[in-house]
Amino acid sequence: MNKSIQLRDLGNKDYKETWDYQEALFKEIVDVKLGKRNNPQLVTPNYFLFVEHPHVYTLGKSGDISNLLLSEKQLEAKGATFYKINRGGDITYHGPGQIVGYPILDLENFFTDIHKYLRLLEEVIILSLAEYNILGTRSEGETGVWLDVGTPFARKICAMGVRASRWVTMHGFALNVNADLGYFDNIIPCGIRGKAVTSMHVELGQKVDEQEVKAKIQKHFSVLFEAAFI
Repeated sequence: MNKSIQLRDLGNKDYKETWDYQEALFKEIVDVKLGKRNNPQLVTPNYFLFVEHPHVYTLGKSGDISNLLLSEKQLEAKGATFYKINRGGDITYHGPGQIVGYPILDLENFFTDIHKYLRLLEEVIILSLAEYNILGTRSEGETGVWLDVGTPFARKICAMGVRASRWVTMHGFALNVNADLGYFDNIIPCGIRGKAVTSMHVELGQKVDEQEVKAKIQKHFSVLFEAAFI
């Protein structure tokens, strides 16, 4: 088993370009897995991408297009794009001030349990937020990380949606750090009505160092997945 993960920070990158890149890495891992049938000595690589996207809305394969509240012309006016993609979950927003993480892993290097994978991704974010004295929690039946669950003030701070095939993962999480939350007003986030979204800078009342947050995410991911970043 290979528990080393190649970390790549793509900076600010177009969503479609990043999706194509994810697909290429995903295919590389699957091809190596298929090759292992004839050559058991082959080792599958793992990748972790950090990225920040220009304004974009993405709809998961089971999502409802009616949760996008903008027309094509209104999207253009806001400088945003839209894609229907192959992850789980409904609609979400990505944009500046948001840390997006795409782990592209061969889970057979770690464990073969998608439920455990999602819960560990949530735990990575929960532990990272705790370092800023932000109490992140889970909301039963709703993937992601929330604040004040069970109160009228419940709000989502981190969305998650993944795809897995042959135990290889892609897509991942989007943590609002310094994000412009106004863009969420144009959708019904994750298809869930009546619940707000928030960002670290809103909760803390000040701008947050995104590189510092990435370092904390990397640290907790490494511990929980018993992995080494290279």
